[in-house]
Amino acid sequence: MEKSIKSIAVNFGLYLGIALASVTILSYAVNLEILTKWWVGVLMFIAIIVFGIISVAKSKSALNGYIDLKQAFTSFFITALVGLLISTLVNVLIFNFIDPDAALVLKEKVIEATVEMMRGFNAPEDAIATAVDQMEAQENQFAIGNLIQSLLIQLVIYSVIGLIVSAIMKKNNPEQA
Repeated sequence: MEKSIKSIAVNFGLYLGIALASVTILSYAVNLEILTKWWVGVLMFIAIIVFGIISVAKSKSALNGYIDLKQAFTSFFITALVGLLISTLVNVLIFNFIDPDAALVLKEKVIEATVEMMRGFNAPEDAIATAVDQMEAQENQFAIGNLIQSLLIQLVIYSVIGLIVSAIMKKNNPEQA
């Protein structure tokens, strides 16, 4: 049965990876500015959690309605890991090999969006200038090392969420207790 949990999780991870990569690829092809929108990040966050929950639910179903905490967490984590790995790989390919200039364009668009947002909140001009200077001084967020660091941070965050989801969805088999 353990193999079926892993295969279910890998399958949902592949679906998640395709969904996340599609957002990046379509945004790259249509308009990079889409990737600066806050709602895109929120949708991707929600998608990762939803795919993880569906993976746990399908694994639970494959185990006749019973799943322990470890099995549930394994299902959630593998789904998130595979999906995030695919998404990170696509980002590495696009922003480091296919079109490195796109990373610079995206950085400028992020700075512009930040300035607009800060002005919308009536931030003082000196605070805006300081924020812009700090953002311009940052190295490329799409450098391979930075993408790997981001991947690891995301895995920690989604592991905590996965533990919560797993604790909620677990159902121990009374025959094994």
